[in-house]
Formats: sequence, C-alpha cells, structure tokens
Amino acid sequence: MRTLLALSLLACSTHLYAQTAVSPSTSASAVAATTTAMSAKEKVVADVERQRFAAQVSKDYAALDKLLADDLHYTHSSGATDTKTSYIQSIRDGKSKYDAIDVQELTVRLYGNTAIINGVCLIKAMNNGETINTRLRYTDAYVRKGNQWQLVTWQSVKLAN
Repeated sequence: MRTLLALSLLACSTHLYAQTAVSPSTSASAVAATTTAMSAKEKVVADVERQRFAAQVSKDYAALDKLLADDLHYTHSSGATDTKTSYIQSIRDGKSKYDAIDVQELTVRLYGNTAIINGVCLIKAMNNGETINTRLRYTDAYVRKGNQWQLVTWQSVKLAN
C-alpha cells in the first residue's frame, strides 16, 4: 500500500506544472465548476478535505483526530515536517493558528481506497507569532479506513501571491 501511495504521489508531482492558477476573484466559481465535474465518490473526499481545513481553523481536535491518520507525514511549504501528534499539538499550543483556509482549486482522483488531491489554497494564519498570508499548491493523499477517509500525507509549495 505504501508503495502504491508513493508511486501515486510521484505521478501527481509530474502533473503539477499543468495546473493553472485561479485568481482569488474567480476562485469560488472555479471551485464550484470543479466540484460539479466530480463523481459522487470524489465529492465525498473533497468534502472531507474541506472538513479538515475547517477543523484546523476552528481548532476542532476531535475532528482532526478522526481525519488525520495515525501515521501522518505532514510536510509544510517550509520543509518542516510533522506527525499527527506534533501537528495537532502545534495547533493546541498556538504555534500554528489558522484564521482562514480558502480553497481556490481542488481536484480528486480515486484509486480504490486511496485518493490523491491536487489543490491551491490561500492560508491566513499565525506561525510562531508571524502573520502568514500565503497561497500554496499542494498534493495530499487520503486512505479510506473502514468508512472514514484519513489524511496520510500532505506536501505543499508556496506560490507567488
């Protein structure tokens, strides 16, 4: 399973250059158009992604515990990495405080019990006391465990604003 996930992420990264940026003024319509084109199963995963972002902003630790896999590998755009435990703790401690996460692009591809998401989001946050207003292009992967989709990996890069 890990090999499949690694190969899927590698394949995703080769297609990142083909993603087109969406300006913030058109992001809502672009996301709506993308969501409309998704299958019902893809929409479920997209909704889980949005639930996770909302949980980060609202500090909903119960939701984060449910939505993040125990073996999470979270690589920030700075190159810093977190596990599930350290990531949730950074939010609890106020080291990472999310004010808003606005999705500008989101595509979902399903491979059995694995979902790969490519997206662009605008993050408004405080990190170690520093204000952040950053657009990120990201790839993440979810694995369905029973009836629950859980984030197993995240990796992002900063885009020019």
